[in-house]
Amino acid sequence: MVMRKVGKYEVGRTIGEGTFAKVKFAKNTDTGEGVAMKVLAKSSILKHKMVDQIKMEISIMKLVRHPNIVRLHEVLASQTKIYIILEFVTGGELFDKIVHQGRLSERESRRYFQQLIDAVEYCHKKGVYHRDLKPENLLLDSQGNLKISDFGLSALRRQGVELLHTTCGTPNYVAPEVLSHKGYDGSAADVWSCGVILYVLMAGYLPFNETDLPTLYKKINAAEFSCPSWFSSEATALIKKILDPDPDTRIRIEDIKNHEWFQKNYVAAGHGRDESVNLDDVQAVFDDIEDQYVSEQRGNNDMGPLIMNAFEMITLSQGLNLSALFDRRQDYVKRQTRFVSREPAKVIISTLETVGESMGLKVRARNYKMRLEGVSANKAGQFAIALEVFEVAPDLFMVDVRKAAGDTLEYHKFYKQFCSKLEHIIWSPSGISSKSESLSRAPSC
Repeated sequence: MVMRKVGKYEVGRTIGEGTFAKVKFAKNTDTGEGVAMKVLAKSSILKHKMVDQIKMEISIMKLVRHPNIVRLHEVLASQTKIYIILEFVTGGELFDKIVHQGRLSERESRRYFQQLIDAVEYCHKKGVYHRDLKPENLLLDSQGNLKISDFGLSALRRQGVELLHTTCGTPNYVAPEVLSHKGYDGSAADVWSCGVILYVLMAGYLPFNETDLPTLYKKINAAEFSCPSWFSSEATALIKKILDPDPDTRIRIEDIKNHEWFQKNYVAAGHGRDESVNLDDVQAVFDDIEDQYVSEQRGNNDMGPLIMNAFEMITLSQGLNLSALFDRRQDYVKRQTRFVSREPAKVIISTLETVGESMGLKVRARNYKMRLEGVSANKAGQFAIALEVFEVAPDLFMVDVRKAAGDTLEYHKFYKQFCSKLEHIIWSPSGISSKSESLSRAPSC
């Protein structure tokens, strides 16, 4: 079993995975505080020429200090890796809430939108444009407050440069001027994305959603959408001012904040005085730093899957109710999901591989870990799933499934199809019926 310590942080399980980084839960041994540790391999970012972008992301996250933005605590480095220590946000993605509830009430949507606009306005005043605003990059803390994350595609305004030129972001949320490959105002582009997010919060679906990119781009360029009947007239009017395809006439943040609909129950975020931020260490993390920052102890894990104890299982299940591990009839799926099997670990792995290949996905497997890769439904980017098999008891294994790349809603659809092909290896205790998610009558794990 792998034991790892990075500086003063004890590193735990992987809680997220992206194209160039993994995010692990870690504990500050000095304070006992839980943090999220973003781990990047230097070789990978050098290979993909991502050095400048990663430096930019770290610099931006050090610059922005706002209650509705995930906080960067510090950055560490070893000879081979970079470790970005971030605030650990426990409430999950805002997207999970939308998938679960279908849509949010206008009052709740407005509260999240107010927090989003406050944070985006703060970023713009700092000269920072996010450029990839979408529900998957909006997290919720334990009090239900919104936190913007993932500044990997952000841009800093440079002296004398008024327009940005890089096309980036998720197609469904991107402003038409960004798609035109001409220069665009980062502030107006972020406002458009905020409008799409508000629509999704209140409607439960996207205003622009086509499977082929040409049709999607055509509808975005023409702002071809309609608001559902349950939107209030005030909300509809504001959304139409935000989703204006002309960035010159699109409503600005200051006017959004003065809008009658926005002002209802509005409480401005108080972030106090700006702290002085020193960026000298950002360059330093890319230098050759000796291993005094990082100590690692590795055990031999070639004997089989890692063993997960009861405490870790309960922690991953976010409470004592473990029914989600066993009940495949749950009505929604988060970006990280798990199921249990009594088949031998090697049978589980081979079955996952067979099913992945049958779904047209590229399969990579090693040491009871697997990655399934394909192209997203609208062919706009990569779609990837990470899986790992754990032993939770003798002859009982848990399969941890995570979205590694792609859209969360697409993952939601994939997972249901994936599980339907795995019914013969998924185990459900006899005590759980289709109408019950209680584990009270189920055999103990």
